[in-house]
Amino acid sequence: MTATDASSAGQDTRDIPSRREAAEMAALSIDGISHSYGTRRALIDVGFSVAPASFTALLGLNGAGKSTLFSLVTRLFGIQHGHIGIFGHDIARSPGEALRLLGVVFQPRTLDLDLSVTQNLLYHAALHGIGRREARARSHEVLARIGLSDRAASKVRDLSGGQMRRLEIARALLHRPRLLLLDEATVGLDVKARADILTHVRRLVAEQGIGVLWATHLFDEIDASDDLVVLHQGRILAQGKVARVIADAGGSDINTAFMRLTGAAGQNGGQTS
Repeated sequence: MTATDASSAGQDTRDIPSRREAAEMAALSIDGISHSYGTRRALIDVGFSVAPASFTALLGLNGAGKSTLFSLVTRLFGIQHGHIGIFGHDIARSPGEALRLLGVVFQPRTLDLDLSVTQNLLYHAALHGIGRREARARSHEVLARIGLSDRAASKVRDLSGGQMRRLEIARALLHRPRLLLLDEATVGLDVKARADILTHVRRLVAEQGIGVLWATHLFDEIDASDDLVVLHQGRILAQGKVARVIADAGGSDINTAFMRLTGAAGQNGGQTS
């Protein structure tokens, strides 16, 4: 129910935010996003939000449209239809203000393997206009937080896969964003490394109040307390708290709920993205 609907129904609307106010309060606001590659529709009227200081899981199989959505949020792709806002800043109209609040870890690794851990961080800091002294201080801070202080001088190629991912998260946090996007951040990692990455990211939410959008195709990376968005063949099939999504789908757990949702979508002729 919108504020207008509540007013017409005779309800007190003072505590009900308007659609615009709700978007401004959100860490990330996705509204009516559609995107096509030629005749192939990758995203179809996608809309959801990520609250500040929250962990939102974007669950979808490979090809669901998760990476396309991330490319739109980060402005690697131009928006064809719809709106995206970061803490009230429209990324099409105010990209500088919006992207300064955003940190991203993409699925493909983007570290320079021949530079040291610290050199990778200093290079990233320079791109954000952070002075060298401040950049070194922030580098020490984020490396201590992720447990890589002892590898500061190591070349990145000498790190394990899990350590590289932790370094990418540290790099994404160097300019102190308020929203962090992670696209399949645990791909290729062993069970312990995956658990370590998830624990670290959830700690960022709890201790630093960062809003997180975590894209994954793995059910065991989703916690019962998370907000959940189910994306399938470019469409949002369900969103809300995990328990609510499971109950509404008539499932006993995330796995069965996802199978019921995507099975119904397939029977209704969903389009491959």
